[in-house]
Amino acid sequence: MESISVFEIIKVGIGPSSSHTMGPWNAAAAFIRIIKRERSIEEVKEVFLEFFGSLAKTGIGHGTDIAGMLGLNGEDFKTINTSKIDEKIDYIKSTQTINLGGEKVIPFIYGHHLILNMKKSLDFHPNGMIFRAVFEDGTELVQDFYSVGGGFIASQEKNSIQKQCVRTLYPCHKASDIAKYCEKLGFDKISDLIFMNEESWRTQEETRQEALYIWQQIKECIYKGVNKEGILPGGLNVSRRAAGINRKLLGDKIYKNKDEWFQQVVDAEENFTNINKWIACFALAVNEENASFGRIITAPTNGASGVIPAVLMYAQAFTPFTNEDDIVRFLLVAGEIGTLFKKNATISAAMGGCQAEIGVSSAMAAAGLTEILGGSVGQVLMAAEIAMEHHLGLTCDPIKGLVQIPCIERNTMGAMKAITAANIALESDPTKAKVTLDEVILTMWETAQSMSDRFKETSEGGLAIAVNVPEC
Repeated sequence: MESISVFEIIKVGIGPSSSHTMGPWNAAAAFIRIIKRERSIEEVKEVFLEFFGSLAKTGIGHGTDIAGMLGLNGEDFKTINTSKIDEKIDYIKSTQTINLGGEKVIPFIYGHHLILNMKKSLDFHPNGMIFRAVFEDGTELVQDFYSVGGGFIASQEKNSIQKQCVRTLYPCHKASDIAKYCEKLGFDKISDLIFMNEESWRTQEETRQEALYIWQQIKECIYKGVNKEGILPGGLNVSRRAAGINRKLLGDKIYKNKDEWFQQVVDAEENFTNINKWIACFALAVNEENASFGRIITAPTNGASGVIPAVLMYAQAFTPFTNEDDIVRFLLVAGEIGTLFKKNATISAAMGGCQAEIGVSSAMAAAGLTEILGGSVGQVLMAAEIAMEHHLGLTCDPIKGLVQIPCIERNTMGAMKAITAANIALESDPTKAKVTLDEVILTMWETAQSMSDRFKETSEGGLAIAVNVPEC
């Protein structure tokens, strides 16, 4: 089984969806690379892109079509100026052209070259898409891709086309592997084991710097979110709430940048109600940015991107564990727990419902928090188990296909459950636990397979049909 770096699970992304925005964007970029490998961009006459299943049914709300066009246009979601996205899409549609791979302008008519096929699904995965390039000599190149969650993509020929297969020194494909190797090596901290395994990709210093970079991106995203008012795009007329909560909690305090703001949060009055509101504020801020095509940290998906930032910000602002080592260890452990779900179940809501997104992110955050609060190896794994146990069966039923209702508020709930799970685990004896993390991961996967497809990101069940929202 392939090892996965924690920074494939926790990484820089763009909203509103990792599987429906980042995945198609990555697939478009991969198709451009295939064209260059097989032929050349200059030889391409036309390119076609068709989305199927869940990608098509909720594609407009998730910006799947936008991601596909921008990916074909040679844009990178890690570096694109997000404020220019609408302008770039308007240009493609109005000129009916696309700059393929940023190298050759070719005809591109929305609705002809890009199709959302809502009547058909591909067998391999609900998030399927097919790219087709027609060359000047009349020959064609066709490639299927599947967005399998968290921005990861696959094809039927290759289970994952993202990275070359890597095997770590101490492969941890199950929670029991983590416990076994920690005992064997005499580690009382899971993060020590992960530091060692991450050397398969980078040095320990590079690992540390990457984690601290992610922390800075988290702070930047939250700071943007707590300073933006208005209505979220998409037609549901959902109001941003993080800014209002931030303003009420800080009162008349003044700040000029994210570091001054963070210090104001740290110095704010601490009581249970206020801390609870701050946690909600942090999560809301991130997911409101996500819903607006903002740059966020995917952890492990975009729909669940507010949980880990909210819990890590809580730890930094309201606990004594505030140094850089704590930040690094939190993220390493959280990311490693995410890899267990990726390898043994799913982190795709189209495959497993929202338990695969909010549930997984809550388990990741619970483990990370328990690690830095002094939990044992067993208590860290127990915290992740508790958090997931209380998300089992959670459906994915976004109204109008947008990552807004109930998705944004669910991140606040996932964060609170993570903190609660950590506190319970820290006061418990893991040797007396009746359910292991491996068992709850297996149960989550079995639950996902038994769940009706209507509750897997299709907008055909639950709140998505219970609430009547007129088309805009």
